[in-house]
Amino acid sequence: MPDPTTHTEILIVGAGLTGLSIADALIRAGRNVLVIEGRDRIGGRIMTAEIADAAFDLGPAWFWPGQPRVAALAQQLRLEVFEQFSEGRLVFEGADRAVRRDLNMAPMAGSLRLAGGLSGLTTGLATRIGDDNIRTGHRLTAISSTNGKIAAEIDSSEQITITADQVILAAPPRLLEANFDFTPHLPAAARQEMRATPTWMAGHDKIIAVYPRAFCRDAGLNGDAMSHRGPMAEIHDASPNDGSCGALFGFVGVPAVQRRNKDQLLTAAKAQLASLFGPEALIPTDIILQDWAIEDLTATKDDEVPPTSHPAYRPIDSLANLWRGRLHIVSSETAATYGGFIEGALEAAEVKVAELLSQ
Repeated sequence: MPDPTTHTEILIVGAGLTGLSIADALIRAGRNVLVIEGRDRIGGRIMTAEIADAAFDLGPAWFWPGQPRVAALAQQLRLEVFEQFSEGRLVFEGADRAVRRDLNMAPMAGSLRLAGGLSGLTTGLATRIGDDNIRTGHRLTAISSTNGKIAAEIDSSEQITITADQVILAAPPRLLEANFDFTPHLPAAARQEMRATPTWMAGHDKIIAVYPRAFCRDAGLNGDAMSHRGPMAEIHDASPNDGSCGALFGFVGVPAVQRRNKDQLLTAAKAQLASLFGPEALIPTDIILQDWAIEDLTATKDDEVPPTSHPAYRPIDSLANLWRGRLHIVSSETAATYGGFIEGALEAAEVKVAELLSQ
């Protein structure tokens, strides 16, 4: 086990899906690896809440057929995959408050979920990596290169320094550019491209309402709703596959700078659910709000207004060969094909591992 106050061969900063996937592959290849994470939990943007013996994803919830890496990892970890519920009609709410319940649409039909939530991927990887190789509550503050080594300054229960031959920053490029001191400075082109790369999901606010049963299905509704009024703009069924309870989740359409009053937002959300799905929706047994825009290890001020469409993510050429190839920046936002999806997090990890093992 590497001593976290001295040296490791490869230091990975970020215990989200990308960082954990890289660590798992490198350790299995016999490399000496330490993973540090600023939060007090692993998972990054994958975050699952446990309520009433059921699991609900507060970050990403779906993957799709044709995304082979997620499917393969779920199979390796023996996680149950099931399809998003899609039987029934969609509810539409106009800006004039008029509600329609006669639309035979299911926009998320065919989407896939994991029983127990997507955190099964990150906890499964962490189990394979082992507790000795992961440190949570270790927040990177500065990173420097000198004399052929990289030194990472860490704020944990005490100020410590970890040196490494190579460092992998497994975090969104925009977040890294905004929050950490690099010595020597990264090239201007790299900093510019990092700032210009939107962090996937960083501006989102997700609300989940839990009920004793999936009552919407009794009325022939599939739990999908689209609203031009809000506060939630898009709503879907979040019920567990085992039928132990019901749940609806929605993405808040109000910009981050306008949604700071959590109690007011939740009250408005419950009223909206009742308007869309009936009076039973007004009284959930639990209701959760996860605002990613206020998570300082996910978002910056530039992320408060999210993109209006899925960004065209790609590898960032100016991030290649940083510090003579010893500093690496890898995340879903740097994936060539599936950027901004959990498949992209695994894709970017796979490419980086192949590069490192070929050296």
